[in-house]
Amino acid sequence: MKTKSSLVIGTCIATIALCAPLSAPAKTKATASPAPSAAASAAPIEKSAAKTNRAIPFHGKIAAVDASAKTFSIAGKEKTRVIKITDQTKITKQGAEATMQDVVAEEEVRGSYWKKEDGSLEAKTVKLGPLTAEEMAKHEAHMKKKSEATAEPSPTAKP
Repeated sequence: MKTKSSLVIGTCIATIALCAPLSAPAKTKATASPAPSAAASAAPIEKSAAKTNRAIPFHGKIAAVDASAKTFSIAGKEKTRVIKITDQTKITKQGAEATMQDVVAEEEVRGSYWKKEDGSLEAKTVKLGPLTAEEMAKHEAHMKKKSEATAEPSPTAKP
């Protein structure tokens, strides 16, 4: 009996000894330079900066206009957005060029804006009035394509 238990214990120890090196963590190689390079640390910053420079789309009905401050607001479900019009903002109405005087309350509006570091919203484009026929056609084509992409397969379709 003593021999059997010694044999079992010896086998267990041998198994653990053989398996231990397989589960040990691999050694990492030391880098030539202990300090990270400037190029490596600048890449993530550039990536995040590029992400914030992308214009954000908006649409809705103009709730209020402040001509002296060159702003208009759009009431949303959760909050009201106040968007500032600058000299670089491209304003159009029914496809034709427009000005700040054409921005009036209760009018449909869509476009895009940049969110500034201070939290303000600066308009890139402002399109006043309902969708044009061309925009409506593009929108319908987009919605059709979107619905086809999310359509469920029929129960008779084979996997």
